[in-house]
Amino acid sequence: MAENISTGGGAPDFIREMVADDMKTNKFGGKVITRFPPEPNGYIHIGHAKAICLDFGVAAENNGVCHLRMDDTNPTKEDTEYVDSIIGDVRWLGFDVKPENLFYASDCFDRMYECARELIRRGKAYICDLSAEEWDAKYKGDLSHPGLESPGRARSVEENLDLFEQMKAGKFDDGAKVLRARIDMASPNINMRDPVIYRIRRVEHFRHGNKWCIYPMYDFAHPLEDAFEGVSHSFCTLEFEIHRPLYDWVLDSLGFAFPDRPRQTEFSRLNLTYTVMSKRKLLQLVKEKFVSGWDDPRMPTVCGMRRRGIPASAIRRLCATVGITKFDGVTDVALLEHCVRDELNASSPRYLAVLDPLKVTITNYPAEGVEPLDAVNNPEDPAAGSRKLQFGRELYIERADFMLEPPKGYFRLAPGREVRLRYGYFIRCEEAVTDADGRVIELKCSFDPATRGGNAPDGRKVKGTIHWVSAADCVPAEVRLYDRLFSVEEPGADGVDFLTQLNPDSMKKVEGMLEPALADLKAGDRVQFERIGYFAVDPDTKPGRMVFNRTVTLKDSWSKNNAAR
Repeated sequence: MAENISTGGGAPDFIREMVADDMKTNKFGGKVITRFPPEPNGYIHIGHAKAICLDFGVAAENNGVCHLRMDDTNPTKEDTEYVDSIIGDVRWLGFDVKPENLFYASDCFDRMYECARELIRRGKAYICDLSAEEWDAKYKGDLSHPGLESPGRARSVEENLDLFEQMKAGKFDDGAKVLRARIDMASPNINMRDPVIYRIRRVEHFRHGNKWCIYPMYDFAHPLEDAFEGVSHSFCTLEFEIHRPLYDWVLDSLGFAFPDRPRQTEFSRLNLTYTVMSKRKLLQLVKEKFVSGWDDPRMPTVCGMRRRGIPASAIRRLCATVGITKFDGVTDVALLEHCVRDELNASSPRYLAVLDPLKVTITNYPAEGVEPLDAVNNPEDPAAGSRKLQFGRELYIERADFMLEPPKGYFRLAPGREVRLRYGYFIRCEEAVTDADGRVIELKCSFDPATRGGNAPDGRKVKGTIHWVSAADCVPAEVRLYDRLFSVEEPGADGVDFLTQLNPDSMKKVEGMLEPALADLKAGDRVQFERIGYFAVDPDTKPGRMVFNRTVTLKDSWSKNNAAR
């Protein structure tokens, strides 16, 4: 693994307790083999990250292995692009993907085909000529009524085998025939009412070309893949619990028994407020250009979060904090932000940056004078050392750090008031210069040479400390201020079009002035802009043109509210 990672929380969850019991009873010969089985038809998001941490974490904790399996059974939407992104994202999250533990469902198509033929031979599958529309309208039934048997149920084993071979040979059009499992048309679980297990798709597969024109359905392929790979523990999210009887039926019907079949256990998925996780909705956001792409820093995709500057350790920490339960709830996104701040606070070097510059001229400072000041790189890490800031006559401060007519409780700069410059001196505002519209465009200030380092020998105190950059050597940069993508906690709830709930202020671009050391950073580097927030260098950065993304602000509302509760 790339890092010394942790995926577990405090007390063991019910899944880890179950695995521990299986190890004690030697249920699977003392082995733990798990798997993470994404479909390579999109980019994985933070919801998948919870499953990744569980699958890889449980395996690592028990000296086992976790398979990364591409569930590539639907060629209409799959692509190598998604395979590469999934592998890269899993590795970035801190988990090793060895070549011998990388699997593709499509590599088992021959075995799956033979399993389907065996079901036919055992009288447990048949060819159905009904269209999907006919089946849903007349035959499937509903929760109050049993379904009707398909006419295809009356076919002989020999006829079904022949028709299935013709399907494989491409003798029928898409949708003309399907292979159905023969189970129970009166089952209260509609998934057990003769589900489709093979369908015709004349689509080129991204790995196998045109070798196949029939493809297994996920509910048929999934349990077989686990069994073929020798998976011992198959973890799925709660929505698959109702599918488990079908998975068991497939394995039972083909004679798979423990320890040669997996044990499936369900857990709750990770849902976040102000976020959508639906692959369909995420794709819509990308295609209709509400975001710049899958790696837009506002997206919940792993690549989007990485670009925003969220460290993998913060995602793992969130997953450990949320834990593994069967309660399908929604996690406050502020908890993720809290985890991000805690991780970045310990590791991020500090720099000065001004995002809404207001010019300050220190009138009693020498016109050509330049003075080096010591600045701490990270107060959380003494080993990070210090750096030099160049102090001069002309500076920039944040416009919000000055008010012509300050209200009570405002302790920053105002006419006639003193503030402390971070790492520098006390300065006093002597004059505010305005333009024709009355907007302040420059401050004339004086400084006290005796207050270098931020303390006055005469003991006078100032309540405000503000940051600054030197006008002589600061570096201009584009700074993208990201916020939550949606303006409501549960986008799309109660039938509302989720697109109408997009946050119009989810991204703002500003032109900032940064201390010169920031120009030496590379894409992906994370820093704290003092008094502002945590930021990361965006890949759009070019020589002479820095671009920064705001990862998260400094304010931690979740920690404050949680303490109050």
